[in-house]
Formats: sequence, structure tokens, C-alpha cells
Amino acid sequence: MGKLLIIKTGVSDKSIIKKCGDCDVRIARCAGIPYKDVKVVSVYENIKPVLMDDVSAIIITGSPFMVTDCEPWSVATSQWIKAIAQKNIPILGICYGHQLLAQTFGGSVGYHKLGEEKGEIEIELTEEGKKDPLLGVLPAKFLAYASHLQTVIRLPENAIVLAKNNFEPYHAVLYGEKIWGVQFHPECTDNFLCEATCQNSYGGTLIRRFLELAG
Repeated sequence: MGKLLIIKTGVSDKSIIKKCGDCDVRIARCAGIPYKDVKVVSVYENIKPVLMDDVSAIIITGSPFMVTDCEPWSVATSQWIKAIAQKNIPILGICYGHQLLAQTFGGSVGYHKLGEEKGEIEIELTEEGKKDPLLGVLPAKFLAYASHLQTVIRLPENAIVLAKNNFEPYHAVLYGEKIWGVQFHPECTDNFLCEATCQNSYGGTLIRRFLELAG
């Protein structure tokens, strides 16, 4: 199997980093991959993403930034996504990454009309989600952590909704054959970050399944 490339779009709060590590560290932990074996490109530092030959899967992280701010690094990352989308490499966008995928492929993003969704929430798979090779490994209803002010307001053409709840109609979306976005944070574990519970969490299950599909 090739390497996991993490496109890092921002950093977590200092308190979270001190307790459990930043988002890229938590993703690697949930994936069961030594951090030294993961490739990380911090695009929010104006580092241009590059697709290395040995990369077999890509995860785009969440961020404290807003997609609608159209930061130069975010626009460049969106252009990069368009360029590699046809290479058949599995991509998973988380929160900001999910919204950036939607905008990249022709959808629109904006502030949620109900405000912020934050904390442990219940999410339900759609019928399409139950059959999906990635989301289908999860229970029909499951708990996850969410923290977002913005949302996908309009989906790109041909996007398929895989999971939702009463607050967020697009909690998981399939944007292409192997391109998924989730509004929730699978790298945040049941007891909210840490204590090494990833292997027992639905988020850990999702991330490991994503890498299985990439393999």
C-alpha cells in the first residue's frame, strides 16, 4: 500500500494540541499509522500541495478558517484538487475539506442558517449511505463529533448524500467514485479526543475503512 497524504488546512486549539496532538496527528493515530509514515502538506502555510508518486490516499483536514474567505492557499488547493480528481486516488474531506470539495466541484458553501453545530451529535445514514463502501461500515445511526459554522448550502451536480441529521442535511457526501466528504470529525473519538480509544470509535472505523479501500 502507498502512503497517506494529509492536506492540512489549519491547526486545532492549543489546548487540544497539548492534550492529544493536532488534527494530522489524530488522523494518523486513528488510522493506526505511525506519524513518521504519513506525508503532511500544510497548505494553510502557503505550501503548495504536491501529489507524490507513492501516495495512495488523501485526507483533507478541518480548519478554523472559513471556505468562503477564499484564502489564496485555499483557492490553490481547490485548483489542485480539480487537477488530481481524475487520477482515481481516494480522497476524504473532513469538515473544511468536505466543504472545499463541494465548492471545488460546483456546489456552494455559506454560514448555516441555524448557527453552529457543536458537540456529540447523532447522524443517520441514507439508503445510499447504507450501501456505500465507505459509510456502509457504520451503523444506520451513530454518534460523532461536529464543530462547524459553515455548511454546504448547495451540492454539486451528481453528488450523493450518504448521511444527515435534523441540523445538517449533508453530513456525508459522495462527490465522485472515490471522493467522499464528511461534515463531522471522525478523528475526534467517543470521549472527545484521546485516551487512545480510536480503535473502538466509529470515527476510527471510518478512517481505517477509507485506507482499506485505498489499498
